[in-house]
Amino acid sequence: MAAKAAKNLFIVAAKRTPFGSMGGTLSTQTPTDLGTVATKAAIAQAGCDPAIIGDIFFGNVSQTAIDTPYLARHVGIRAGIPIETPALTVNRLCGSGFESIVLAAKGIIVGESEVSVAGGAETMSMAPYALRDVRKGTKFPNNLVLEDTLWSALNDQHIKMPMALTAEKVGEKMGINRVECDEYALRSQHNWQKAQDEGRFAQEITPVEIVTKKGTTTFSVDEHPRGGAATIESLAKLPSMFKKDGLVSAGNASGISDGAGSLILASEDACKKHNLKPLSRIVAWASAGVDPSIMGYGPVPAIEKTLACAGLTLKDIDIIEVNEAFAAQYLACEKALGIDRTITNLDGGAIAMGHPTGCSGSRIMSHLTYELIRQNKKYAIGSACCGGGQGIAILIERC
Repeated sequence: MAAKAAKNLFIVAAKRTPFGSMGGTLSTQTPTDLGTVATKAAIAQAGCDPAIIGDIFFGNVSQTAIDTPYLARHVGIRAGIPIETPALTVNRLCGSGFESIVLAAKGIIVGESEVSVAGGAETMSMAPYALRDVRKGTKFPNNLVLEDTLWSALNDQHIKMPMALTAEKVGEKMGINRVECDEYALRSQHNWQKAQDEGRFAQEITPVEIVTKKGTTTFSVDEHPRGGAATIESLAKLPSMFKKDGLVSAGNASGISDGAGSLILASEDACKKHNLKPLSRIVAWASAGVDPSIMGYGPVPAIEKTLACAGLTLKDIDIIEVNEAFAAQYLACEKALGIDRTITNLDGGAIAMGHPTGCSGSRIMSHLTYELIRQNKKYAIGSACCGGGQGIAILIERC
């Protein structure tokens, strides 16, 4: 599936929460809580009446909280969008945040809406333990075993492989070694620190107010990064987690985390009618399937299809973001595509910030929008691999 936007449509607002660490500051906030914060901030940024929003799409993977099956609908209602506005929760696994943008774009192109919300939210910290197959009772004796649903979500039951082993496989396929993975992880951490120090996340991040018995605190900085404290020596000491002498360690894989992002898309006519300021134009997008056992390779065909659809090549692209699910997976894609690292993931990625699965696409496209403006560049492309063997990519142009 690939498409070039048949008419002009724009991102007119883009906000995200800071990302919280597993069990950290945001662990008590449901995906709906976080999605509401991000969406209210996006609406405020756009300066629009919520009544003009005609559709809501929100990505989510694991539905970890009691209210998450209602995510998109509840975010819309709680953000002040009219009851009459429909909403859809989207699951393309790690590409869900991207997919919400694609669905919003499609809806605008075919005239279902003029202005839409596209976001993603995940609270991985809330993933429950499950007791399966007991609804009809159990036999005696029976040693009941709780299932970790977070671990289950990170395992592809079709191929009986955790995501990390698919990264090992694609890394081996492309000749990646452990030293390269650790060096890349260090780059992600240090790049995040430099970007944070220079205020490059200020426009995209909206703070979250956390209410506790001790009072209210404001959470405004990504919690997972080790940043400048990370060293190549500390990364090298971490053991391979899934394979003897393997590529993947806790230090060079994306962090389990919590967060949400929300963007507002609008047609050209809606921008004129409602005085909305375009930030970036959505040019083209594509999704693609690959062998599930090398799912991390998904960005390769997705990016290739997106560029072909737009009549461009990688040489035309000024800024690139490929989600850092694992260093081994990113490096495999970089090698396969011939990506120029000097224009890619310049402010760190999921290895540093974390990867709240349903939200990362929202973060990436928000950040690319602001980076195009800051750097005064023309084209940017964002992409991610998706569990089960898929990839997705979106190409945008600075307005």
